[in-house]
Amino acid sequence: MSRKRHRLVSDTFGLKRRRQQGDGKADPSRGESALTGPGSARAAVAELIRLFPRGLFEDALPPIALRSQVYSLVPDRTVADRQLVSGGAARPPLQCSPYTHLVELQEQGEIRIIQLGFDLDAHGIIFTEDYRTKVLKACDGRPYAGTVQKFLASVLPACGDLSFQQDQMSQTFGFRDPEITQLVNAGVLTVRDAGSWWLAVPGAGKFIKYFVKGRQAVLGMVRKAKYRELLLSELLSRRAPVSVRLGLSYHVHDLIGAQLVDCISTTSGTLLRLPET
Repeated sequence: MSRKRHRLVSDTFGLKRRRQQGDGKADPSRGESALTGPGSARAAVAELIRLFPRGLFEDALPPIALRSQVYSLVPDRTVADRQLVSGGAARPPLQCSPYTHLVELQEQGEIRIIQLGFDLDAHGIIFTEDYRTKVLKACDGRPYAGTVQKFLASVLPACGDLSFQQDQMSQTFGFRDPEITQLVNAGVLTVRDAGSWWLAVPGAGKFIKYFVKGRQAVLGMVRKAKYRELLLSELLSRRAPVSVRLGLSYHVHDLIGAQLVDCISTTSGTLLRLPET
């Protein structure tokens, strides 16, 4: 996304104004940086987390933002990816999964990235402390609570990847097969393939269902408009269909960041248009 397009989106959502009322520019004396200051991926995730409807899930889920949504707020995708998904050389066996690289914010222990399952590029971003708190709450009093606590204490801080391998879990972290089965039953892991598991969020299936239906519904709102285009301000002012359970703003950030719609500057404001197929 170009800086101009990012500015259009930020101004329409009112994000620029809120930031100016807050810190304004990053203050080195307060520890702010390109990674954590205004306009950073960290700030974008925090902004998106505020849109997450906690009450819809009875506050049982940690607030989830999508990487596509971050792209709607960070003007340079390369910068966003460098902050969220760092590049680097392949890792030797038994270290964190070679399928992805540790993220900069994960290296600081701030976030976890999870595979949401409905698309290979669908990655959810969760603040680590929120993840830990909600997982412990979901497993409290269950037979597998001790195994989950062991996972959160040993694996979570040491490995920031999306998935884990059999030899890694058993040899590096000391989990026996029955314990891995308990983690799957707890919803902390989901099967990726034989001997490999995705990191997961207990109860996230409901969120994924709502997200997929909501994305299609909001896309349908643009598709049904004249010329298959709609002013962003008009879209946000409309009454959302009943299938849009997560909120219009939440989905619009996804549509823009995932490039499912084009953003066009007009004298009337930002215009969302379905790309030519």
